[in-house]
Amino acid sequence: MIIYKLSRIDSVAPLPKLPFACPLTIHAPYTRDEVLAALGRLNRSEQPELREGVLHLPNLRADVFFVTLQKTEKEYSPTTMYQDYPINDRLFHWQSQSTTSAASPTGQRYIGHAEQGYTILLFGREYKSRNGLAQPYSFLGPARYVDYRGSRPMSITWRLEHPLPARLLRTLARLAVA
Repeated sequence: MIIYKLSRIDSVAPLPKLPFACPLTIHAPYTRDEVLAALGRLNRSEQPELREGVLHLPNLRADVFFVTLQKTEKEYSPTTMYQDYPINDRLFHWQSQSTTSAASPTGQRYIGHAEQGYTILLFGREYKSRNGLAQPYSFLGPARYVDYRGSRPMSITWRLEHPLPARLLRTLARLAVA
């Protein structure tokens, strides 16, 4: 029986190699609060409200992006209907907040994150909620800057350090063309 079950595994989640302690597993689902707790931003004394999908953690030298792929006008304003989607299993198209330009300190941090010692972490989910319940994010992993176009928002291409498994790529790519 164990041999059969092992033969049915379609992917093995890699562990992230990060410059700070992080108990999260690549490609596993997490609530936003679980991610915040894992990164030391949520505890009994600190419970920050996070409305945006971007979290800058200067103490960890990290930027965390929470991406919802299927956005509706009911849940998002016209200025937050960002075009976020996988290009393939290694590349991800992401748009910054609508006020971020390439010349801004934030835009420069994104572009030069590796040289500045910053880590980019991507989390993605299909929908904000289903049947009245908030949906978890899949940890897409650390990413590296490739290039950008435009300004306010910036359209940035990130290279994922770990390729998306087929199950995630099918779901996320289907949403990109829907």
